[in-house]
Amino acid sequence: MSTYDPAALECLAAIVEEGGFERAAQRLNVTQSAVSQRLRALEAQVGSVLIVRSRPLRPTSAGQLLLKHTKQMRLLRADLERDLQELAPSTPGGTREDERISIAINADSIATWAMGALHDLVRQRLPLEIIVDDQDFTQEWLRSGQVLGCVTTLKQALRGCKMVPLGAMPYVAVASASFARKYLPQGLTPHNFRDVSFLSFNRKDDMASEFVARAFGLKRVALNHLFVPSAEGQMRAVAAGWAVGVVPELLARDALADGSMVELAPGCALPIQLYWHCWNLESELLDALTAALTHAATEALVP
Repeated sequence: MSTYDPAALECLAAIVEEGGFERAAQRLNVTQSAVSQRLRALEAQVGSVLIVRSRPLRPTSAGQLLLKHTKQMRLLRADLERDLQELAPSTPGGTREDERISIAINADSIATWAMGALHDLVRQRLPLEIIVDDQDFTQEWLRSGQVLGCVTTLKQALRGCKMVPLGAMPYVAVASASFARKYLPQGLTPHNFRDVSFLSFNRKDDMASEFVARAFGLKRVALNHLFVPSAEGQMRAVAAGWAVGVVPELLARDALADGSMVELAPGCALPIQLYWHCWNLESELLDALTAALTHAATEALVP
């Protein structure tokens, strides 16, 4: 089996993670020419192109395999650092900042329960990188080898990975009290949902459409959308009377309790089942991540 130069592997990872040769050079503190040379040497060793020079840059299938290998090596080094710190606390440690431990989590989990789960690990100086994507798409980051774990709606474990159920996050339809009085005095009904706008993260987000379809037994739903790409931003938009939000009940709980927001379809909640997927490797760090996220989800989500 070939032995790959760790510096060349980290160069490949930097190009993909930073989105270009110039920023990769800045991160690695080398010249752009050195980045190109390291990549060419690695491609020559593998016998295949590793980066598609498109906009944005993206790894080829071979590049994805090497990227996954690089991140697994980072994980092994992070485990070694933890073990050395336990044996010799005075040993200077800490994974290098450019050797980030990356996971993908949906924005609503970040806004509600997931951040607290990661607190202790971050205090241990873990250089964590959280990549945000829709819960229906976070597994693609894991599939491509760009993260070591993800929170997703996918039930089946990916090849080479293990899966742990986390629980369900209920979503409810809410609006500001003034918006509801003006536009939806009877709440949401099958006859008026087309008269108002709904908030979505982006064009991939179908949460509002799924909620309305399930609430009223419809197969296809066309909604008017306003796009606000953050959970906190959507709550502010709802409070300002921009539109209806289909948001986690956890996020809306306080506003519903104080009456500043109202639930537009009482008794109708859309439970989204979440799962933690990660590489199936023996790793204390992965085990710690899994335990932390599972415990936090048990406290916050519906079994």
